Amino acid sequence: MNIEQARFNMIEQQIRPWNVLDQDILDLLHVVKREQFVPQAYQNLAFADTEIPLPGGEAMLNPKVEARMAQEAGVKQGDNVLQIGTGSGYLAALLASKARHVTSVEILPETAAQAKQNLDAAGITNVAVEVGNGAQGWATGTDYDVIVVSGALPLLPESLIKQLKIGGRMIAIVGAAPAMTCQLITRTSATAHEAVTVFETVAKPLTGASKPSGFTF
Repeated sequence: MNIEQARFNMIEQQIRPWNVLDQDILDLLHVVKREQFVPQAYQNLAFADTEIPLPGGEAMLNPKVEARMAQEAGVKQGDNVLQIGTGSGYLAALLASKARHVTSVEILPETAAQAKQNLDAAGITNVAVEVGNGAQGWATGTDYDVIVVSGALPLLPESLIKQLKIGGRMIAIVGAAPAMTCQLITRTSATAHEAVTVFETVAKPLTGASKPSGFTF
């Protein structure tokens, strides 16, 4: 496989047509090598238009979804970013290229260790991989400029919104298959936020996310 040709095709045939038009993001996809974050067994799928299995039943998001989420997050230099669901570490690497610092929380210790190894190998030094369940937030006493949730949430927890700074923004996939939407949430005040649907998709649920209680009769 001609890796650079495959990368070019991924960007031009999958990602750009999906309204990823920010040139900084498109350039970044050439710099952050996706194949370095893909498990060895799935290297042939590194640039494919599909989710890629990870250990523990998790998955790397589809390339166009990761690129679009990175674009919509709008990370700026100096931003303090929280990512819930490290996975392979690839999306954390994309976010870290602009952020001052990324705290990335992964519930599965083995996945977290592999992601840290991937990030170290890629020379990414401003990501801290933490082990734990961040589905309800990550209580460090820190408010974040940007929060990115790398798996689907059945419901958006208020506790997560409250970890945004005023004016901060969160990108998250919300809902249950087949009706999931990627939402951009902006915290407008201490008690209010706005949500805009960015695109429709289907993604693997975030490990550890609370499921809505069902009705019983």
